[in-house]
Amino acid sequence: MPTVRAERELLAPLDDVWTFLSDPYTLPRWWPRLAGVQPDRRGLAPGARWVIQGENRPSLLRRPEAVGALIVRAVEPRRRLAFHLTGDRLDVELVLSEVRPDRTRAALQVEGPLLVGLSPRLPRQALGTLHGLLQTAAP
Repeated sequence: MPTVRAERELLAPLDDVWTFLSDPYTLPRWWPRLAGVQPDRRGLAPGARWVIQGENRPSLLRRPEAVGALIVRAVEPRRRLAFHLTGDRLDVELVLSEVRPDRTRAALQVEGPLLVGLSPRLPRQALGTLHGLLQTAAP
């Protein structure tokens, strides 16, 4: 399956980035085409299944307000988060690393079928939104 990647330096300390990402309810704020999430009782833990709500923007291949699931695959606090989106059939991996005490590098890899959920712009768009939300170390 095709894979697309992007990398971005975030203007925030690693702890701030992880605190934001580890809250399931922030996912729709930075992940494209998501309107809502309902995590299961395990929260951000391997094997957790979350119900996700897509935004109401139908396309040729997508129903409006699609409901699907997110399955958390791996969690390494302050380092790595991996999940699978069932509706779009996407495997997502986000790797974080500290550049400086006030900067974090985020590398996002997304694998999945083209024309269903994978767009070459998807990782750049997600990281761009994340960058805009996490400006805690900006001057």
